[in-house]
Amino acid sequence: MRTAFWLAGATALALANPALAGDTIKIGFVSTFSGPTAVIGNDMRNSFELALDHLGRKMGGKPVEVIYEDDQQKPDVGKQKTEKLVQSDKVDFIAGYIWSNVLLASLKTAVDSQTFLISANAGPSQLAGELCSPYVFSTSWQNDQTPAAMGLYMNQRGVKSVFLIGPNYAAGKDMLAGVKSTFKGAVLGEEYTVWPSQLDFSAELTKARNSKAESIFVFYPGAAGVQFLNQYVQAGIKEQIPLYTAFTIDELSLPLQKDNAVGVPGAQEWVNDLPNEQNKKFVEDYRKKYPGLRPTYYGAQAYDAAQLINSAVVAVKGDTSKKDAMKAEMEKADFKSLRGPFKYGNNHIPVQNFYLQNVMKDADGTLSLKTIATIVKDDQDRFHDKCPMK
Repeated sequence: MRTAFWLAGATALALANPALAGDTIKIGFVSTFSGPTAVIGNDMRNSFELALDHLGRKMGGKPVEVIYEDDQQKPDVGKQKTEKLVQSDKVDFIAGYIWSNVLLASLKTAVDSQTFLISANAGPSQLAGELCSPYVFSTSWQNDQTPAAMGLYMNQRGVKSVFLIGPNYAAGKDMLAGVKSTFKGAVLGEEYTVWPSQLDFSAELTKARNSKAESIFVFYPGAAGVQFLNQYVQAGIKEQIPLYTAFTIDELSLPLQKDNAVGVPGAQEWVNDLPNEQNKKFVEDYRKKYPGLRPTYYGAQAYDAAQLINSAVVAVKGDTSKKDAMKAEMEKADFKSLRGPFKYGNNHIPVQNFYLQNVMKDADGTLSLKTIATIVKDDQDRFHDKCPMK
């Protein structure tokens, strides 16, 4: 059934009558702009806007119009907003999407309408495998990749056992599966918590301590990550059991986590100090445009999404009816990514490096994330061979 879903999209791409190109490039952007996780959506929007500034607010000689929609972190709302963008606003592209369950609910609307969708964060395994599509690209990763890199690092550290904790939704399951795909030691427990409402992790921490595991791996983005670290420290477990993470500590949560985050390593494909000129300009200009804020990997991926879209529009000189040509151009990944060069796999998921990041103090005493080492180079997700596109 899922293969049929992709084949329908591929046939539509080949046979569709070209749409009329408008006077503007219309982009829909779906993210979370309300509630406790709005800080993530706002960072993505900030970075997307900065990318447009860097592009002169034009693509292929045409002005860019962006329609931002709030998914409220709810799959049904995200689906409704995606339908609005496609059916009423008739956008040329859709970008954004923080949450895997929201993206999965919205995916068919984009593919069936032959609208290119660029995920700037969510990377469910289905998107990399059987639900891959000619219309869908990622400027982030497949969910498993980042925790899989952390599993490799834990092997390098000689860790022999781990207790896994994460939220009970699509990305949480992918994250813990990612660690298990590479970690060579014993998994002594695996707990899934209610998402997104549960913010009390005392029971899970007690189970982790009682398991006698020599390490804990956790995935909790946003406010949940702040609460987990607080409780991990308050329970006295930080002094007893080392913590390894993915997506739990970032530049948005760090000001709230403070010293609780020091000494807790994470993995990521982008860190703010990556030494390429495009990234240096991005970080500097972001901090100028948004005083008091630091960009995150969420924002870096949204910035790259704008640049990827621009590469496609420039290739067709603004004629967005040329879908085959835009697809071919995006598959080249021929733009200045903030993470440096990468390439796309057959499933439109990046093949890229993953880095070890840690919390360090700047000269002025401010805590920030720094690149410590490269964990894995040119990593390709493990679901690409399930993608019907070759």
